[in-house]
Amino acid sequence: MKKAFLLFVISVMSMTAFSQNAAKRTRDFNLEDKVAIQGYDPVAYFTQKKAVKGKSSLTATYEGVVYNFSSQSNKELFLKNPSGYEPQYGGWCAFAMGDYGEKVEIDPETFKIIDGKLYLYYNAFFNNTLKSWNKDETNLKKKADANWKKIIN
Repeated sequence: MKKAFLLFVISVMSMTAFSQNAAKRTRDFNLEDKVAIQGYDPVAYFTQKKAVKGKSSLTATYEGVVYNFSSQSNKELFLKNPSGYEPQYGGWCAFAMGDYGEKVEIDPETFKIIDGKLYLYYNAFFNNTLKSWNKDETNLKKKADANWKKIIN
């Protein structure tokens, strides 16, 4: 009886922790109608080396964040390693996160893969922040990592 009760308590605590983590992620991530990357397929950035719009009929949810996919095979790849395909900094502009620690919208077609991670950038009104990022990537990445940790903690 004690084992069953202990398992029940552990299960409830785990579900509560997951629920809190999912709620925090949906609050911190760049989501549009609860969907990440404006509906673009996170796996396509890696497999096709380009931004590909996902289908709203082909989705997966990882810790509260919904992703769309352009193909079933991309969805399956994502499900095998979700954190490997998620954009850095919750899908916010990497340059803005590094330069001044702010959440700034992105253009999902302006991206860079660095050390197997997806970084997204703002690109509108003659302001492509990927170009600015490339001028000081090492420094901006360190600052962006530190700023994002402050936001999510």
